[in-house]
Amino acid sequence: MINVQLVDDSALVRKLLQEQLEQTPGIRISGSARDPIFAMRNMEKQWPDVIILDIEMPRMDGITFLKKIMAERPTPIIICSTLTQKGADTTMQAMSAGAVDIITKPHSELRSFVESSKERLIQAVKAAAQARVSAASRPKPKMLQQPMEKLTADAVLPAHSEKKVFSTTDKVVAIGTSTGGTQALEKVLTRLPRTTPGIVVVQHMPEQFTAAFAERLNQLCDVTVKEARDGDRVISGTVLIANGGKHMLLTRNGAQYAVVIKDGPLVSRHRPSVDVLFRSVANAAGHNAIGIIMTGMGDDGVKGMLEMKKAGANTYAQDEASCVVYGMPKEAIRHGAASYEISLENIPQLIASF
Repeated sequence: MINVQLVDDSALVRKLLQEQLEQTPGIRISGSARDPIFAMRNMEKQWPDVIILDIEMPRMDGITFLKKIMAERPTPIIICSTLTQKGADTTMQAMSAGAVDIITKPHSELRSFVESSKERLIQAVKAAAQARVSAASRPKPKMLQQPMEKLTADAVLPAHSEKKVFSTTDKVVAIGTSTGGTQALEKVLTRLPRTTPGIVVVQHMPEQFTAAFAERLNQLCDVTVKEARDGDRVISGTVLIANGGKHMLLTRNGAQYAVVIKDGPLVSRHRPSVDVLFRSVANAAGHNAIGIIMTGMGDDGVKGMLEMKKAGANTYAQDEASCVVYGMPKEAIRHGAASYEISLENIPQLIASF
């Protein structure tokens, strides 16, 4: 049983979240509070496995509360944020402070939005319950059934062909990550020199937030980090972050690489999907690329990474000890998609030397 504490100053938001979550076997709302002060009283009686936390609240804001929890008793926290520029910027502060995921809420038509986002909400709670936010071991809940149809990358682009990809001096680093990935990417990208090969990244994240995430990283890094736009070239010293709600594909024109941003169905239950990116990298770059799967729940990216490996790319999975959630990397190793395991600490050196 996953015990969830809801903290939001909107009674309607708390009610709707509770309705959706308690319809799911294995998830229980252990407390509901309008601000962090009331939440702490609830949590003294039963400490939750996961906290869903609003940012802007009376008496104590969400960022302050998050930092207090992480300092005193680290617990997986999901930020419940509004779809605004201010909400996105503040949420990035929360992710940097230790939050493991984001769920969104609009200002209007809240009920229909929450109902349509039920699957995303449930998956976020399950992933958070498995997140390693401290060195202490946590009991991991059994995985529940996932009813949503699971499409493959075939829904977006054809499978990798056996046609040989010619060598080029331009290299591409493809990274896929999910829960815990915002902190992991920050640790990697802030240690890269400007001579780093071009990097394309899928980080599972809702719309409206990838631009703020990329901008924050750009302020911290020597390399240039930006939310990808259709047609952007993949060049040395630049990191392109896939847009939330869109797929990102790598293409090749002569010896140059660029990205295509396109709509399409959810693949491996995600958009953007790591499988879609990795398949496109296998098709366009082959042995001129490396693939890295980092922390995250599920198996998005495993099939695409296997195609990259068959196309001649070296492939890597983040090791269990350094993952927040050892899901995607574990599946990559289990299915033979990743040739090597690597610690988060060593990923920057790997990329810089490629």
